[in-house]
Amino acid sequence: MAGRDESAKPLGRRAVMLGAAAAGLSAAGSRLLVEAAFAYPFEAAKMVEAFAKNPPKDGKVTIRVPEIAENGNTVPITILVDSPMTEADHVKTILLVAENNPAPGVIRADLTPLMAQASLQFRMRLSQTQTIIAVAALSDGSFWRAEKLVKVTIGGCGG
Repeated sequence: MAGRDESAKPLGRRAVMLGAAAAGLSAAGSRLLVEAAFAYPFEAAKMVEAFAKNPPKDGKVTIRVPEIAENGNTVPITILVDSPMTEADHVKTILLVAENNPAPGVIRADLTPLMAQASLQFRMRLSQTQTIIAVAALSDGSFWRAEKLVKVTIGGCGG
């Protein structure tokens, strides 16, 4: 037979089964990775709901972040909470979530009355234009919140 490679062997049943299994696992694994790379606003809302024992009120919390982040890899943010930070009246915890980040929980910080001011400053990554939400738990059992839309021009989490 002309043109046939005599060294090539036909695939056996075992080779075909192993190849099919590998392809199936590869496809399933890539689907899991793709699904895990995206978060949805309801996930951030669930995190806020689980954190706040009662619905947070608007006010007391201020988010300082650029309206347009030219690079989502490093977005400067400051969270301030209006509180005297005394033993009787202080911020206990601050939670920050980003609605569309692959992992919506950005930071959860516990504070004490020994801090002079209830504030956090850091840089974070934002994968795309999205709303960030800060919630503060106060020592009197109240919860306060603020949210801010940040427009991202270059994605920080693979975008």
